[in-house]
Amino acid sequence: MNTVLLAFGPKDEQRIDELLDTATSIVDADGTIVLLHVFDREQYDAISTKLNIDDNAGVTADDVARRARVVRELADRLDRAGVDYVVRGAIGETSDAILRQSEADDADLIVVGGRSRSATGKALFGSTAQKVLVEADRPVTFVKARSETMKKVTAPA
Repeated sequence: MNTVLLAFGPKDEQRIDELLDTATSIVDADGTIVLLHVFDREQYDAISTKLNIDDNAGVTADDVARRARVVRELADRLDRAGVDYVVRGAIGETSDAILRQSEADDADLIVVGGRSRSATGKALFGSTAQKVLVEADRPVTFVKARSETMKKVTAPA
């Protein structure tokens, strides 16, 4: 895969290792990982305020994403691994932002995280990953976080 879109938001921090491992194992040696951090409006405004970003400063969602702690950590890990990447930020409904960005970057594959949910939970609350899986016009890899029990069992001694 030449271009892998790795999409994440604040709810994905507990599974970021699994997401990154999946993306780096799939991308070609000369490929690129697109790190997409999706913010809802409230979160974006809170971060902008915290960073003292003036609304008229011409700062983009990409700029704010680059300053996010999790993105800096991922970028550092990709730098150390020698994997090319770009950082994108988006504001709005997560699944729509992922679908738009996958088209804009002509991604060969989308990597998204999620959690197990009951059928009732899916019906009542919807699912970002479910919408991306159903509506994407390209392959999608769904990554579920390992449970704490599983992490303890599989951790090397």
